[in-house]
Amino acid sequence: MSSAQFKKIALAYSGGLDTSIIIPWLKEHYGAAAIVAVVADVGQGDDFGQVRAKALRTGATEVVVADLVEEFLTGYVWPTLKAGAVYDHKYLLGTSFARPIIAKKQVEVALATGCDALAHGCTGKGNDQVRFELTYKAFAPQLAVIAPWREWDIRSREDAIAYAQAHQVPIEQTVKKIYSRDQNIWHISHEGGALEDPALEAPEDVWMLTRSLADAPDQPEYITIGFAAGVPVSLDGAAMGPVALLTRLNELAGRHGIGRIDLVENRFVGMKSRGAYETPGGTLLLTALRELEALTLDRDTAFMKQHLALDYARLVYNGLWFTPQREALDAFVNQAQQQTTGEVKLRLHKGHALVAGRRSPYSLFSSELASFTMNEQYEQRDAAGFINCIGLPIATRTRLHQQRATQRHGG
Repeated sequence: MSSAQFKKIALAYSGGLDTSIIIPWLKEHYGAAAIVAVVADVGQGDDFGQVRAKALRTGATEVVVADLVEEFLTGYVWPTLKAGAVYDHKYLLGTSFARPIIAKKQVEVALATGCDALAHGCTGKGNDQVRFELTYKAFAPQLAVIAPWREWDIRSREDAIAYAQAHQVPIEQTVKKIYSRDQNIWHISHEGGALEDPALEAPEDVWMLTRSLADAPDQPEYITIGFAAGVPVSLDGAAMGPVALLTRLNELAGRHGIGRIDLVENRFVGMKSRGAYETPGGTLLLTALRELEALTLDRDTAFMKQHLALDYARLVYNGLWFTPQREALDAFVNQAQQQTTGEVKLRLHKGHALVAGRRSPYSLFSSELASFTMNEQYEQRDAAGFINCIGLPIATRTRLHQQRATQRHGG
């Protein structure tokens, strides 16, 4: 354990189990240091008055609550959505792209208040330690980093609960209700407890934002989402700001049981983990945007964008948000999405969001070309030429095999 002494430490504070016990732990091991608890509002719906009071009651000398919800959507969520980035086939990156904005604000507060160290509550097994600390390096590499989970003797959430109880730190978790959750306006994640066994179905009491299919409405509901250059801007023809729009989509999708995933994912640190995620409104947005792109992107641009989406997802998941690579990928995505404007109608029903129509003033779909009715815009005889050119290597290889077979049989 480090014996370094600091005058002031900025702690990324949520009021959850891990960060709640970190304040008394810092007081024990860095007693001379003042502690600034930095609370980031990214739409998790907490009572920040209670969070502030709890931090002060457990030893923080100062609490800064930052409203980052709209910046989070416009600067982090929308770019990732436009890129079509999905990690491990399913994960819509809700925790991954929240960490950079939280860590960036933490650094800003640390520099403004004269802190000489940064602290976080990420475990030494997880991805979040990477996301926080790479952001620290991007903005204040001179500040020391304190990662208690890599130093203290606590080895499990049961240990953390016992420590909290011993130090009179109020927490919601118990050994019977031990899920680790992370929530923001985009999603909520669930880990731990029964979820640690991937052979078991996620218990129904895990889910918080989405109804079970049994409780979802029997009748479908139709909605229309509008986009401008790949950014969601309206619902059912009414213009809406980002926060109001996503909030409403979360309600609609949640009511119909849309947005649940159960994922065994590949962590950046090299191990596999199992988590349950709910991203109701985000699932609707990604589904609708892909359908709109089917109209507005030409074939080769769409193929390239799908390829780069994998790189974008891995980059975001691995905490490399503040890098030239991400900026370069954004430049491609923004150019590709310039004409991704229009509306997509979705049918919401029993866990599914199905396309029910799409239209765009920049649609590349031509009914005259696609129709089986013959017309003058497409000369069918031309197809023979390009098929012959494309098929030339195939035909040449087949002829060679035929010649060799003939020679072997003495023909």
